[in-house]
Amino acid sequence: MYQLTIPIAEDGTPLYAQIYEYIKGQIRGGQIPAYTRLPSTRRLSADLGVSRSTVQLAYDQLCDEGYLDAEPCRGYFAARVEGLSLFSWNEEKEGGDRAAKESAGERGQTPEGAAADSVCWDFSLSGADLTHFPFNTWRRLAREVFSDETGDILRKGTAQGEERLRQVIREYLRQSRGVSCDLDQIVIGAGNEYLLMLLSQILGGVPIAMEEVTYCQAARVLAAMGHEVVSVPMDGQGMCAGGPERAGVRAAYLMPSHQFPTGIVMPVARRLELLSWAADAGGYLIEDDYDSEFRYRGRPIPAMKSLDREERVIYLGTFSRAIAPAIRISYLVLPRELLARYRQVCGFYACTVPRADQMILARFMEGGYFERHMNRMRAIYKSRHDCLVQSLAVFGDALKVSGENAGVHLSLQDRRGRSEEELVHRALSAGVRVYGISAYRLPGGKEAAASRKSTVLLGFAGLAEEDIRDGVQRLYEAWRP
Repeated sequence: MYQLTIPIAEDGTPLYAQIYEYIKGQIRGGQIPAYTRLPSTRRLSADLGVSRSTVQLAYDQLCDEGYLDAEPCRGYFAARVEGLSLFSWNEEKEGGDRAAKESAGERGQTPEGAAADSVCWDFSLSGADLTHFPFNTWRRLAREVFSDETGDILRKGTAQGEERLRQVIREYLRQSRGVSCDLDQIVIGAGNEYLLMLLSQILGGVPIAMEEVTYCQAARVLAAMGHEVVSVPMDGQGMCAGGPERAGVRAAYLMPSHQFPTGIVMPVARRLELLSWAADAGGYLIEDDYDSEFRYRGRPIPAMKSLDREERVIYLGTFSRAIAPAIRISYLVLPRELLARYRQVCGFYACTVPRADQMILARFMEGGYFERHMNRMRAIYKSRHDCLVQSLAVFGDALKVSGENAGVHLSLQDRRGRSEEELVHRALSAGVRVYGISAYRLPGGKEAAASRKSTVLLGFAGLAEEDIRDGVQRLYEAWRP
């Protein structure tokens, strides 16, 4: 068993974060070899003189990110991550000095063909709690923008978006997602669909790989722009590492921090394998980081872009999920290699987000209102998430719950051999709407239909806790044998 001597600093950094950072650095640097058994939480807490829950929190975060593997009755083991990347693990960020100088409605839209009749309980994936939106603050900031600015606020702005907002986004990405970039790498646009259309012109008509179960609206947009969308297999860690290569593509679209709709968090080893493929093939990974703000255990999972040392990741972010569906402000972070192409083929486009809206959002983030709003909504959604998980315990081992601890929906896999259609129909007959995962499956997948697991999706953001409990009770009555 590997002995850990972790220096604890009295600098205000949470103890679990110091333990997490130290072990992660040791695994990344190869000082802790793959498959090495680490001390138990009880042993390490005694050695460090900290509570066991502090060590457990650090270990949980490392497991969630894929640095540790937890084996029942055996303990925690370092995952295999070394040798998979061509990139430097130097934590002095390249470009750090430079940093110093989708919408929710569409992602969870009702699948085509779903029944439109009213139901009493709708576990919609597009649900959102808008009752806690800071309307007064937003109105005040809007008045300030129009009071402080001259008539220029109504003129056409720069193509990539207002510099002030791009500066705020750059700092937000650096602090919350571990992403360092220049201002000129950021392009602001009205929603993910517009930015995907922009990106299509930058990349040209190359085939694009997507996971066999995915965000189909993105697939529709890319197909409409003339791309061949290639379905590639996925496993319990997300997109299979060899999938893009076998598919013969040079670009792949994925959601590593919280895959939609399965809820899978891609571990670091798989991320590095895909980054290595992109570097070898001269390809690109389109990282859609649509809801990373909503994580209920540990810290947010770092973006894949934060591991990108070869500029192969195109980062796509949005404020539609974090603030409100009507906030149609999204952004791209382009690799430097693509900037010249962007200016050549898309530089003449005007920014599709009004300057006034950009300035309101910039002030909203600068004033700390965004952070406070996210903390409030994270607490609200965590409470509803916990309520749903606890309510589903009534099913025992009849259902396997996945995708918990992040996002605003869960997936339920039936273990009794019932079909997805039967589950959805019986729920609807009881006045409850749930969503089958097959609606998010790309055509052309090679997995046999008979081998697919019956899985339904439940969103919880738009339901009060009382409604969640009542809805699950009705599901139990509808689904029990």
